[in-house]
Amino acid sequence: MTTTETPNGLYHRNVKSHQTEEISSHVEGHNNLHEEELRQWEKHAQKVKLEVLEQVQDQLSHILDKALNESVQPFTQSQPKTNGKTTKKPDSRSQRMDDGKVFMDRPSLLDELFEISHIRTIYHMFIAVLLIFCLSTLAVDYIDEGRLVLEFDMLFFAFGKLQTVALACMGLVLSAVQYCALGHFPIHVVVHHQLPPASRFIVILEQIRFLMKSYSFIRETAPVVMKNPTKEGESPRFPTFSSYLYFLFCPTLIYRESYPRNNHIRWKYVGVTLGMILGCLFYGYFILVRLCIPVFRPATNQPFSKRTMVLAVFHSILPGIMLLLLCFFAFLHCWLNLFGELLRFADRMFYKDWWNSTSFANYYRTWNVVVHDWLYYYGYRDFLLLSKRKCRTAAMLSVFIVSAVVHEYALTMGFGFFYPVMFCLFAVFGVVFNFTMNDKRQSPVFNVIMWACLFLGQGVQVCLYCQEWYAQIHCPRTGNSFLELVTPRSWSCSYQR
Repeated sequence: MTTTETPNGLYHRNVKSHQTEEISSHVEGHNNLHEEELRQWEKHAQKVKLEVLEQVQDQLSHILDKALNESVQPFTQSQPKTNGKTTKKPDSRSQRMDDGKVFMDRPSLLDELFEISHIRTIYHMFIAVLLIFCLSTLAVDYIDEGRLVLEFDMLFFAFGKLQTVALACMGLVLSAVQYCALGHFPIHVVVHHQLPPASRFIVILEQIRFLMKSYSFIRETAPVVMKNPTKEGESPRFPTFSSYLYFLFCPTLIYRESYPRNNHIRWKYVGVTLGMILGCLFYGYFILVRLCIPVFRPATNQPFSKRTMVLAVFHSILPGIMLLLLCFFAFLHCWLNLFGELLRFADRMFYKDWWNSTSFANYYRTWNVVVHDWLYYYGYRDFLLLSKRKCRTAAMLSVFIVSAVVHEYALTMGFGFFYPVMFCLFAVFGVVFNFTMNDKRQSPVFNVIMWACLFLGQGVQVCLYCQEWYAQIHCPRTGNSFLELVTPRSWSCSYQR
């Protein structure tokens, strides 16, 4: 019996072993299949995540604008009928030509983008660079002087005589309705008191702001008063003083009797925004001290040549574009949002996603929406209405010329000398780029071209204005003739750069 049972038991053991191996291989195969499916799911989820992140920046502004525009459209716009026939609804461009600017409750684009951690990291990177500037300044001062030297001589110089600036600004407020005062008083203050550059810019930019607001107030209220004559026994209906006073300080250049308002003031937001403005101020100071002054201040005996000129332009690209971004962030985002928050002004569309522009036409429309709206409604649109919409090119050129002249006026009064670099770049190259790189250009390549042009243009401006600044110091004018006033000193001054 023993000999007959041994092969049978061995057979059963072999069968069980074989079954065990099959089960284990089946389990292992199932586990491998599960792991493979898990890896594929992770790859799919990562791919979806990347696609979403890539589309957020491009479509966020478009989706928000579309939703907001649809929400404010009155229900009566749905194709009215006339004599049983359906009238054709005008397109958005024609409707915008006929209607004025519509204000609505909407936040600034950067405030929305900063909610995304990837975008907020870029903001943190700029803060880190500011800290590096501070550390480098402290290290250099300690090595050179043997101690920490916390001096901001250039900053105090640039913003000097602030008491006079405050008095000038108060004078501007009191004389806002007087165009003659707005045209003469600020220039007199700037020239007579010989204000430093930053203080000059404060007075001149306030002058331009009040002039634009005063024109908007007259342009919006005069037609209403003239089209609605008063009846017997009734007094004419004029805008209230409170609405005019609010308009003088709210962050818009288009007058309305009322604007969308927030319910309360976010004081934490005010404090953070004010801190960012101060940070941008010191950021600009470090850029000028570390990247501009050492290059253009004449401290060497090397003669000026074409080679040094080209190198100076390309060296100025980095500080130039950083100053451009700082001016955008400090003024168009922080400063306007600060006043918007303090005045509970709800429409914060001060700019759009200009950094994604593939055409200079779109860049000009989205860089500074506040000024663009004023130029569009009171320059471009009024020109078309007077010409019965026949001279669109002439209307566009007139807007460019006016904008270039105002920019050049601000720089001339701010720096204290006439050097039409901005005018040439704006009125010549800006016009050419506006017609050549128009809205038909949608390829990302044109976004690269736009940024390259901005880099080069900022480098040219920083280089030429810095050279002219030191030329004015080392080769002052000997007379006050018109030719000498408008001729740049850097063209004839032979000081060593």
